Amino acid sequence: MTTTGKGPVGPEGGSTAPADEPVDGPTEASGGAAVATTTEAGPPPGEGPDGDTDVAAPVGPTVVDPVATARGPEERLGSGPVMLGTIKRRVTVSLDGREVRVPEGTTILGALHEEGTPEQADTPTLCWAPNMDPINACRVCVVEVEGSRTLVPSCARACEDGMQVRTDSDKVRHSRRMVLELLGSSVAMDRASADVQRWMDEYGVDTERYGPFAEPAAAGERDRRHAGHHHASDGATAATVAQPVKVDNDLYVRDYSRCIMCYKCVNACGSDAQFTFAIAAAGRGFDARIATEFDAPLPESACVYCGNCIGVCPTGALVSRREYELREAGDWHPEEETVTTTICSFCGVGCNLELHVQQNEIVNVTSPADHSVTHGHLCIKGRFGFQHVQNF
Repeated sequence: MTTTGKGPVGPEGGSTAPADEPVDGPTEASGGAAVATTTEAGPPPGEGPDGDTDVAAPVGPTVVDPVATARGPEERLGSGPVMLGTIKRRVTVSLDGREVRVPEGTTILGALHEEGTPEQADTPTLCWAPNMDPINACRVCVVEVEGSRTLVPSCARACEDGMQVRTDSDKVRHSRRMVLELLGSSVAMDRASADVQRWMDEYGVDTERYGPFAEPAAAGERDRRHAGHHHASDGATAATVAQPVKVDNDLYVRDYSRCIMCYKCVNACGSDAQFTFAIAAAGRGFDARIATEFDAPLPESACVYCGNCIGVCPTGALVSRREYELREAGDWHPEEETVTTTICSFCGVGCNLELHVQQNEIVNVTSPADHSVTHGHLCIKGRFGFQHVQNF
């Protein structure tokens, strides 16, 4: 039976549209109905000739291939085009005398992590994070590069073909020890990560040789200091950034006596994650500090309480209110802490949550830095919205 159309539309099983209708679009005379002329009625869309709905996928790309849009049928795959990432040439780098090959653009620190020995991969870092752009502020990850006038930060310096890198020379170790020592002489580092504590021991950090801490500043005193106006030290004590803890909301606290000015919180609040720009660096020199606009209290600032600044802080200057209260009460037990991964149920985005539990109670929530959805960052509900789970 010869019919027009592609399927049983009319009572006779064929379309009643004119048979001479063009196949590449409707004409004005046809009233906007575009049809194709065939010689045999076909099955309904999605159904095989024998009524089986398991129809093989069409051969050829299902989306436009931006790399080669004019490929012939013989170049196509049944599953569609193969999308390739950016192809990079590889460069050869010497790491303490051992040659490795890494993709062009890889940082020295990335090469140490990916191709280095366990000792090389253990290069100390403070301002670096795998889910953030390099900040290049703390200078504790410096390495020696042949031909370079000074030590270079491994977190930001890209590898070059033929580069000779030394990671454990006397010059490198001395510089790292001095950085950690100067930080520890002015900032309380006792709540930094276990890795930081271990690095301070391995590099022989001795903060006591700078003398005892000076008296802490009064509440708001550091915020009121005029930028660039410094007073000479008495020489008997080590200048300190100590000041009272800022507790002005129910979700997290700011203990800037532990702040090393790594700028990770600023970047997480800004262009690396949240794009809120509620905080920034203020002041100059030793009086530099992290502050809200016009030093306003946090509830009066642009802060949206995502807590991503907490997630990247390496020294405990920013912690959740719950952690702060437990520490103050002497009821903080990190040795008993367990971490369980789950999925946030507040919306359908699919963020992974890491629930930190102590004594059968959730005390903190984080997210894996390598998670494809969050990249380690969360919103206010994901990070702080867990209290209802514990209201039995």
